[in-house]
This record gives sequence, C-alpha cells and structure tokens, in this order.
Amino acid sequence: MIERVCYRGALPRDAADQAEVFHHAVMKGAAGHYSLAQREAWACALPREASAWAARQALYPTLVAACDGRCVGFIELDVSGKRIETLYVWPSLARQGIGLRLLDYAETAMHEQGVGTLRIEASLMLAAGLESRGWRRLGDEWVERQGERLARVCLEKRLEKRLTP
Repeated sequence: MIERVCYRGALPRDAADQAEVFHHAVMKGAAGHYSLAQREAWACALPREASAWAARQALYPTLVAACDGRCVGFIELDVSGKRIETLYVWPSLARQGIGLRLLDYAETAMHEQGVGTLRIEASLMLAAGLESRGWRRLGDEWVERQGERLARVCLEKRLEKRLTP
C-alpha cells in the first residue's frame, strides 16, 4: 500500500476526502484514547462538508497523502503561527508511515519558510510517537469541544536543515 501513496499539495478536489479522513480518524482511530462522547464532540468541531475543508486549504497550506487519486491523509500548516494545525490519516492506514512522511514533508516546508521551532498540540494518540521522533513535551492541556474536555499535549521541535524526504 505504501508504494502507491504519493505526497503533494492539497487540491480543491481533496476537500471531501479530507472531511472523511478527519471524521473517521477521530471516530475510529482515536477510540483507544478518548470516550465516544469526546470523539463525537471532537468530530463535530469541524464540518463534514467539502466546502469547509476547501476553505481551510486557503487558510492553511495543506499536504496530502493520496492513493489512487484519493486523499488518505493530510497535514495542515500554520506558517505564521509556526505550528502544525492538524495531522490525520485514514484509520486502517495508520501506523504504516503515512503520517510520518507527511510530517517529514511538513517539517521541511516549514524550515524552508524560515520556521526554526515548530509546535503542535497533539492528541493523546499522536503525542508519544512525536516524542519518540525528537519532539519535546512542553506540557499537557485540555481543550473543550461541545462541553467535553479533551486532553492534548503541547510539543515542539527545533527544525534543522536537511535533505528533502
């Protein structure tokens, strides 16, 4: 499966797939870390409509992992905030390196934009993996979504010049 995945900038046609990747990554992928009520609140935080995700592409430079022309993972960058806004992969493809590759591309792109230190507020399912890749834990925090409190971890990583992945 990994051989058929290509990585590129998001296109408007990816927006509907992004909505589905987000929804399923939260509802299924995060099941081991958050309750059903928490996941439902999280999933409702962003619309499940292509138009909303197309609008987000204009706000956040977005890289996608595509397989057979369909977006199966994506990462949104907040260049001015020097942070990663979101990182999601289709649940059945998780733990196959897609998210890591998206992260590598994002780190390179952010470094090229002059970002020296990159930040992310990571979910509990993502935080440990990031820490094992050199991200430094700044602390834990809670975010509220529709009356549900969701734990997340603030992390940062110093970016150094490297070859394009």
